[in-house]
Amino acid sequence: MTVQIVHVRTKDDAAEVRLLVGEFVGWLHRTYPEGVAEIDAYFRAQGLADQMRNLLAVFSPPRADCLLARLDGAAVGVVMVKPHSDGTCEMNRMFVRDSARGKGIGRALVAELLQTAAALGYRRMLLAAGPRHTEALRLYAGFGFVQDDNLPDTGAGEIEVRMVRAL
Repeated sequence: MTVQIVHVRTKDDAAEVRLLVGEFVGWLHRTYPEGVAEIDAYFRAQGLADQMRNLLAVFSPPRADCLLARLDGAAVGVVMVKPHSDGTCEMNRMFVRDSARGKGIGRALVAELLQTAAALGYRRMLLAAGPRHTEALRLYAGFGFVQDDNLPDTGAGEIEVRMVRAL
């Protein structure tokens, strides 16, 4: 089992990210069936469709990045970092396919993203996750993220747990 984390810089990698993000949205719909309208409104407000069309421009240094996880060569996970405010960035779109969970993919993505964000010059990272993202919330806590309900709402409202950590 070989895990590889790559910084997305090619059209082929970007296409795989788009597929994974589509799977992530589907997973959210299945996990929060009562919140489908709010989830879709959140992604419209975030400009997700435009972000995905322009992925290589939007999620690239010097202010952002996108990481793709491969397991034995197959794309299985994604995570992004984008600017939030002065010195602060936001982790976005963390997703690992069900078939690859429990293999350290999420851990490898978060570890690389934290290093990437620090190299981009950020001093603090925020994230928001749904309360039913139990595996992810445990993972984030293990990396030193702490829940902070005073952080700004990312647009998901009631269905998010907001967390932060220093870099």
